[in-house]
Amino acid sequence: MLSFVQNMGGGFLLIILLFSLAYFILWVYCLVDVIRSDFKDQNMKVIWIIVILFGQVIGPIVYLMLGKSTKASY
Repeated sequence: MLSFVQNMGGGFLLIILLFSLAYFILWVYCLVDVIRSDFKDQNMKVIWIIVILFGQVIGPIVYLMLGKSTKASY
């Protein structure tokens, strides 16, 4: 199977598939984290969901960098 993919020029295709799978896992992780977390302001939950859903590639990355500061601490 792997030699078939490589003969079809699949080295690049395989790399794209792996990056797509990694991004999908990151996207799902961020979405689940937002849904399960409590925030200082409840509107922030809706805002982060919108950023992750419509931010495409940059949305989950922005959430991972900035989202922790908007969560409620107990």
